[in-house]
Amino acid sequence: MDGSEVSNGIEGKRILIAGGSGFLGLSMASQFGRDGANVTILSRSIPKAAGAWKHIVWDGRTPGDWVASVDGCDAIVNLTGRTVNCIKTPDHRDEILRSRVESTRVLGESMRLVTSPPPVWVQMSTAHLYGDPPTAVCTEDSAEGIGFAPSVARAWETAFYQSKLPTQRGVVMRTSFVIGQDRGGGGGALATLGLLTRLGLGGKVGKGTQGMSWIHEYDLNAIFARAVVDETMAGAYLVSSPNPASQMHFMKALRKVLKMPIGLPAFEWMVRVGAPLLMKTDPELVLYGRYVIPRRLMEAGFEFRFPELEPALRQLHERKI
Repeated sequence: MDGSEVSNGIEGKRILIAGGSGFLGLSMASQFGRDGANVTILSRSIPKAAGAWKHIVWDGRTPGDWVASVDGCDAIVNLTGRTVNCIKTPDHRDEILRSRVESTRVLGESMRLVTSPPPVWVQMSTAHLYGDPPTAVCTEDSAEGIGFAPSVARAWETAFYQSKLPTQRGVVMRTSFVIGQDRGGGGGALATLGLLTRLGLGGKVGKGTQGMSWIHEYDLNAIFARAVVDETMAGAYLVSSPNPASQMHFMKALRKVLKMPIGLPAFEWMVRVGAPLLMKTDPELVLYGRYVIPRRLMEAGFEFRFPELEPALRQLHERKI
């Protein structure tokens, strides 16, 4: 497995990306398109960036005219899910769960309605499955965590295994924090961290020892592309750099790349007050974290183009994060 050869095998493939109008979907659709794949995006909203793909509207919950796009495609990639970068009100929690489970179920239903369903289904999941252990380094076989985020991950994966066809090869991607370039769909959380750093606020948060497992968007796309064509890939994979960092060291690297010598720290109480009021997000997203290692990818010999944090951040900065 070589992450520098994303295009190997996907040229001419018909790939359907469900939930493809956000940051991750647009990054993946763009890369797949450049590598010669015929990409269709399923999403509720029109993508905010142009690209060499076809877009079809769906509601993510019920079958409709979009089902025809499933018939005859070579692979389906499901990224659908409401962002977790929000205040966890009861309504938001409900939508986070339902958007993942219901979209997965209706994709499974669609495959039972067509003549030629895709032979492979690549399903997004999350490294949040492992909870927030303070120091433990998790692999695919580590104990699962407790709390809202792990319970959502379990429900998501359960829906996938219940929905995929018995004859389909299924690959589950337990993805960590993706760092990537700002596009029409947004630049993910890295864009926000970059802004805070430029304002001199990119310092230690809380204890600063919480894990920030991360992966560059290029490697993420390479792994998903490999999953489409590699018949040996099946089951659950952690999708993360082999070199996770603490929150403190992540921000130190980002300050260095952005040439910002000052990074004011934020105490826990400041984050708990400021995150919901100023950033409209959940303070626990930055106060807690996890260290994960992609053991299965490493054992398979996947070569990351960006295994180290600082070069990954520098490459994105040169392209303007």
